This record gives sequence, C-alpha cells and structure tokens, in this order.
Amino acid sequence: MDDDTPEEIFAELKTRPIGGWGVAQIGAGTGLAVYAMWVGILQPGFRKVPLRLQVPYIPASKVQVQNVMTLLRGRKGGLVDLGSGDGRIVLEAHQHGFSPAVGYELNPWLVQLARFHAWRAGHHEKVSYRREDLWKVDLTKCKNVTVFLAPSVLSLLQEKLQAELPDDALVVTGRFPLPDWKPCRVEGQGVERAWAYSMQAQRQNVCKENNNSITTE
Repeated sequence: MDDDTPEEIFAELKTRPIGGWGVAQIGAGTGLAVYAMWVGILQPGFRKVPLRLQVPYIPASKVQVQNVMTLLRGRKGGLVDLGSGDGRIVLEAHQHGFSPAVGYELNPWLVQLARFHAWRAGHHEKVSYRREDLWKVDLTKCKNVTVFLAPSVLSLLQEKLQAELPDDALVVTGRFPLPDWKPCRVEGQGVERAWAYSMQAQRQNVCKENNNSITTE
C-alpha cells in the first residue's frame, strides 16, 4: 500500500462512504462553484490562482484526523493547518494541547464553517481561522504543520516548507505524501494514511544528495 499512486488514492476516496454530514459539508464547500465563477469575474485576484493549485474540498474522516494526531503525539507549541477546510484538524489539535492552533483557508465559506464548528464546540475564542493564501503565510516560526492537499500542490509546497520552516519543525500530510521527501513515520492504511516529516532529517538528506552529486561529478 506504500506505493499507492494518486490515481489509486483518488479512486478509493470516491468509494469511501462519508455519511450524511459529510455530504452536507461537501455541499457547502463544492457549492462554491457558482460563487467561484462570480468571484472569478468580479475579482481579478481570484483568477491568479492556477487551476492545478485549486484543491477540491473533501472533509477529513475521523480516522484521518486521529492518524494525524498520533503522528503529532509528544509535540508541543503551536500548530498551523494549511488549507484548513472546515477546521476539524485545528480544533482537534487545540483539544490535544496545541496553542495557538491556526488554520489558513482561502475559501470564505469554509472559513465560516470552521468558525461555526469551533463555536459549537465551545472553543471559538481559543482557535483561529484566517482567510489567507497559504503561499503568503510566513512559516519561519512554525513548529507543527499539517497539510491535506492535492499532489499538484504538494509538489510545489515542499519547496516553501524547505525554505521557511525551522529545523525542529514537523510536517504531517494526509491522504497524499510529499512527493520528494522521505517520511520519518507513517500512520494508517490506504486513503486514511498520514505521513510525518522531520525538517532536520529532510535537510540532512538534501545535504547528502548534494554531496553525492558533487562527488560523482
């Protein structure tokens, strides 16, 4: 299962039952299609987002959230969720002691949905959901980062993570791994799987690859 391709994972996502509430939330997210068309006409800035960087909204399952929290076990401090969707990762992180717990999401409807979830859980004053482009988020002080994004985005995002995150940071991705990084831990199976990446180990791997390349030349 470790060699699953993005196509195989997408196929599994299509067959996974998500329940009535999941359908309702997907409706809230994907119902933005009409809204997106409207914004695309009236707000030129929206059209600057390339199609391959636009990520469909699929709510994380309870198992996926639990796998992410398992990989974060023993970690402390703040947490940032890039592309936070309905906010469930941020909310769960706060309940596991991460503070501040912040979600960045460009979709305004999902930001409001996330804030509603936090309000309903009684934690709306303790977590933060911000409508902001993840590419503009400053990650230089982030120690714990979670990501549930498509492979086309992850291939570019890993460059930003490599450039900005401190050495003691941990990155956890769900559904899809970072294409060029080696995980330090993996939790779960199939579409429920999550991958953890140590920034220190990643930078050491890059240094080794560069040294080997110089030696070969």
